[in-house]
Amino acid sequence: MKLTIERSALLKALSHVQSVVEKRNTIPILSNVQIEAADGQLALTATDLDLAIVEHTGADIAQDGATTVPAHTLHDIVRKLPDGAQVGLSLNDRTLTLNAGRSRFTLACLPREDFPVMSAGELPHRFTLPATQMKRLIDKTRFAISTEETRYYLNGIYLHVAEGEKGSTLRAVATDGHRLAQVEVALPDGAAGMPGIIIPRKTVQEIRKHLDEFEGEIGIELSDTKILFRFAHAVVTSKLIDGTFPDYSRVIPEGNDRLLKISCEEFSEAVDRVSTISSDKSRSVKLALETDKIMLSVTSPENGTATEELAADYGAEAWRSASIPVICLIFLIRWKAMKWKPAWPIRHRPQ
Repeated sequence: MKLTIERSALLKALSHVQSVVEKRNTIPILSNVQIEAADGQLALTATDLDLAIVEHTGADIAQDGATTVPAHTLHDIVRKLPDGAQVGLSLNDRTLTLNAGRSRFTLACLPREDFPVMSAGELPHRFTLPATQMKRLIDKTRFAISTEETRYYLNGIYLHVAEGEKGSTLRAVATDGHRLAQVEVALPDGAAGMPGIIIPRKTVQEIRKHLDEFEGEIGIELSDTKILFRFAHAVVTSKLIDGTFPDYSRVIPEGNDRLLKISCEEFSEAVDRVSTISSDKSRSVKLALETDKIMLSVTSPENGTATEELAADYGAEAWRSASIPVICLIFLIRWKAMKWKPAWPIRHRPQ
């Protein structure tokens, strides 16, 4: 194998795939990234056996070939090379030589034959989704994904077909047992018969990284056990969480008789100001609602107190909340919804 590639193109591809590789591996080959040069394309592949990414980028291929090298080491080398450098890669037996200007590195390789291949298998359900809609599904739910490993079935986003007021929709739901986020988009063609699936947290994070640099339609293929995301120059294949997502609809309050309308920007700035006083881990803020106004307050034995009053459109009976973590308020604000209702039960007492 022998090729030349521009440093920025190689770094971009490596940045996408190396994040899949765990820092510590009991299986040496899983610490490596597979490099394959053929047909004017350089293909980089990384996997942790549950998630695999294949990314293609253009390169000047002088000789086809393939090998595997330590992913994080190669990424660090390329990251520290000067901008605009031309990187030469050549394989000699089990050693990969990297040349860039006056710099020269040699990396030990492991046989390509030992690199595990993650087969997607049969994926009967296929549809496309605009990148903007995929971003929306992820950004408005991922903050609520649980990190508690014992309840593994909550460690991802539940994607399924749901029936709503406007007909069938593609709905994403995430919860950690304390907060719940639900968002939906129009049901794409081909998704009507798909099963409800739980996309793992790590897969969600990797997909979101690709969406920062991608516009257009994403091809999605899935079965009961695996899902595949197809971008212009990359393919992400992942196992799904084998579990049953709880019936989240039972915990969403119904018949709410209180409706508050408030400027998202003003609310965000006020929460940020009063939370400066809070010193506890949850950084809680209390809310009190009265006719056409909302009061935010924080009390800290160490730092003192803070209060702020905001104008709002509120006409129901007075209402005072228990302490609400600032992080929950921040994510509610980020939904940029002018109509605010509690997304989960909150203790309250009438004035």
